[in-house]
This record gives sequence, C-alpha cells and structure tokens, in this order.
Amino acid sequence: MHEHATWFGRAQHLFGIVGHPSSQARTTGVIVLNAGLVHHVGPFRLHVQMTRQLNACGFPTLRFDLSTVGDSGASHELQSREQQVQSDVASAMALLREQSGCSRFVLIGLCSGAQNAHLVAQHNDAVAGAVFLDGYGYRTRGYKARHYLPRLLNPARVLRFITRRLRPVTATTGSQFQVEFPPQARVREELAGMVQRGLKLCFIYSGGASWYFNHQRQFGECYGATLASHPGISVSFLKEVDHTYVLADDRKRLVDTIEQWLRMQFPQLAQVEAQEPAAARVPLQVAAR
Repeated sequence: MHEHATWFGRAQHLFGIVGHPSSQARTTGVIVLNAGLVHHVGPFRLHVQMTRQLNACGFPTLRFDLSTVGDSGASHELQSREQQVQSDVASAMALLREQSGCSRFVLIGLCSGAQNAHLVAQHNDAVAGAVFLDGYGYRTRGYKARHYLPRLLNPARVLRFITRRLRPVTATTGSQFQVEFPPQARVREELAGMVQRGLKLCFIYSGGASWYFNHQRQFGECYGATLASHPGISVSFLKEVDHTYVLADDRKRLVDTIEQWLRMQFPQLAQVEAQEPAAARVPLQVAAR
C-alpha cells in the first residue's frame, strides 16, 4: 500500500491522506469523514487503522478534514454549513476519482460524521453506500421498556434515583455527545429513498449511544420492518463499546466489521494481487499546496 498527503479543493484549502492498495483496478473508493472536530487521524487513530486495513484488502481510501476542521482552511465561499459539507465531499470524490479511477464511493462517518454522510448520500449520485457509526436513531417504546424496567425492578436503583431527584441540580445531565436529530419521519423517508436508489447502508451503534439506542431491534422500531429487513441494510449494536472506541480491541472489532461488510456488499473490490499488513507504517509524500 502507499499513502500520500495532499491539498485539494476549490481553493486548495482541504487537506487529506490518500491511500492506494498495492494492486487494484477498482471503481469504488472509501471516504472517511471527520468525527466532530477530531482531525483526519480520527479518535485514537481510528481512521488511520481503518483506511490502512481497507487499503490492504483492495479499497482506495481518502481520510480528510472538512473546511475549517483540523488541517483544512476555509474556502471563503458564501455557503451554508450543509452546502459546504456537500462541496467538500464532492471535492474529495473528485480527488479520489482522479488518483484512483473510482467512480462510486462509500462514505464512513462517526457521530456528526454519520450525519454528514447521511446528508451527502441523499443528494450525490456518486455515493454507492455509507457506514453510519452512531448515526440517527430515536427512542421508542421498546427503548424505554429496556431502559426503565430493569431499573424499576431493582430497589437499590430506585432509591438512588429518588435520592438524585431530591438533590439540588448542579449540572446539566445527559450525554456529552447528545445532539438534536431531525424529525424521525423525515429520516425514515430519506433512508427509504437511499435504498430505492440502490445504496448499501451499514448502521453500527455503540454502547456509547445508549442514551438513545439500546438494542439492535430498535432500528426496526424506529424505521419499520421494511427498512430493517431490506437486503441493502445492515445493523449492528456493539453494546460493550464506547462512543469513541478507546480500546484497541474495540477499534479492531469495528474495523473488522466494516471490512467484512464492504467485502460482502462490494465483492468485486476486495481482491488484490499483493497485500501488506494493515498496521504497517508507511512513509507519506506531501503534495505541494
């Protein structure tokens, strides 16, 4: 495999790392988006590990920073945030298309990166699939039953709950990763539109998302049996894993899950003549700005 760093985009303001397999003639590449404000390395180098392992099994990749995030600058264009994200990802696709010959792309995003992947997948016909890590989800009756019933049946938990309620409020409660999601019906309709267009979608929820998602079957509770059973949709719930994949074993489990899904959905892409260890350290060449 070979990696090189490069500046690209409308104003040469975007920075990313392109990864090429040792031998490949592929039509689909993988683009990894920022997780919040974490730069292109990803939380605990997750994106580095992910792209190198995918390079090793034949997928060209690009991990890059959106405008004003990480090493990327501003485009100085008058755009909404949604327009900017779509323009940035379109520039990323153009770069990977030019350098590897890809015509279709799979987007991977964690947290806000999943939301950005959802946005682009709706509107860009070059998207062949997406991996949403702790993407959209909604509390259902099933969620509430699974969350509250064990607590109600545990007297010690009930007592702690009552004690906390009687204390003065000193801080805002809730997950530090909590964000406001679009209306559930709208997201359901958008996902239905994606699969109707032939997109392959992989949803992976972690235990760190338990404030809104706590069981694999909840996907069907949120979006209906038709979407949940669609052959183009895969859903996993990694209950023991935290939101940012702090532990090395958890990161390996995630990356292996993504690799297996890509091999299954895009089998024509997953064969190379020679492979190198996914964790190998490779020198970077930096293109001039």
